[in-house]
Amino acid sequence: MSLAGVAAQVAPVLVFLFAITVVAEVAQVAGVFDAVGVIAARLGRGRVLFMWLWVVLAACAATIALSLDTTAVLLTPVVLAAATRLGLAPVPFAMTTVWLANTASLLLPVSNLTNLLAVYHFDGGTREYLAVSWRPAIAAIAVTAVVLWLLHRRELRGRYEMPIFHAPPDRVLFGAAAAVCAALGPAFALGVPPAVAASVAAAGLVAVLAVRAPARVRDLVVPWRMVLILAAVFTLVQVALALGLEGVLRGIAGAGSGPVDLLRLAGTGAVASNAANNLPAYLALEPVASGDPVRLMALLVGVGVAPVVTLWASLATLLWRERCTRAGVRISARRFAVHGLVLALPATAAAVLVL
Repeated sequence: MSLAGVAAQVAPVLVFLFAITVVAEVAQVAGVFDAVGVIAARLGRGRVLFMWLWVVLAACAATIALSLDTTAVLLTPVVLAAATRLGLAPVPFAMTTVWLANTASLLLPVSNLTNLLAVYHFDGGTREYLAVSWRPAIAAIAVTAVVLWLLHRRELRGRYEMPIFHAPPDRVLFGAAAAVCAALGPAFALGVPPAVAASVAAAGLVAVLAVRAPARVRDLVVPWRMVLILAAVFTLVQVALALGLEGVLRGIAGAGSGPVDLLRLAGTGAVASNAANNLPAYLALEPVASGDPVRLMALLVGVGVAPVVTLWASLATLLWRERCTRAGVRISARRFAVHGLVLALPATAAAVLVL
């Protein structure tokens, strides 16, 4: 791909990352994610299992509509705080957010940065992407929920006292942020370019925040460094491909669209993601899969669903670990890897085999 072609593919991804982070930050300031935690607890009606199921739904919704990084950064601390406040074991809830941040990130292009890079190669755009993605997306989420329950079923028993819902301090800001978050998912699904929708949403929410709480605007965390790092990663991978990496990867990932071929491609992406990181893994393997929507989706399964074994396999997991550490929740790399393998193998296989 030419330098101009790479820029055309990458620029909208970086714009989206910047804008959706701003949307999530304003939503956090407005109290949207805090309200989600309380609502999940109240909907659980005092039963731990029911609350956990609502957290599963919230994590899926946040990942699908606002990206996996939003779930890792903003939903995780809210869920952990709610669990601690209610006297519940925090680990099952921590693992729920990080696993679903990854495995629920297949359905829409905006759910994962790798998807945004891949949708560039779908001739029909979001519509064609959805036609291929919905089956593996459902399969990955279902397997994740089952494995989470099997591993933590003892901790998910019992009851808790219902928390009190406190009204947000600024109802106008809260309503605007909640409405924008709710509208983004349908907008993306209807084919509105993600960078455009997220940019309009971010500009609108920043404007509302500037009117309602101008002092809070300067507190928004803008991911400048992350955008620059990703731009550098994209450039380095393209250089490596030009120097011969593509030929090596073609030999490893194979060709064809049969079940075994797709599992081989997804497995290559999974190993590369857990060894390095899913973004460079996708970029390096993209030339091997582009041109065939089914093969491209198999690769997305490998770099989207499977990076749950090592703590550095996805940016979302790194961000999640930092939030867990702040909350006093520590999960060892060994435990994370062992449990991650228990999930990665069946979830990846199920998602690929329904293609």
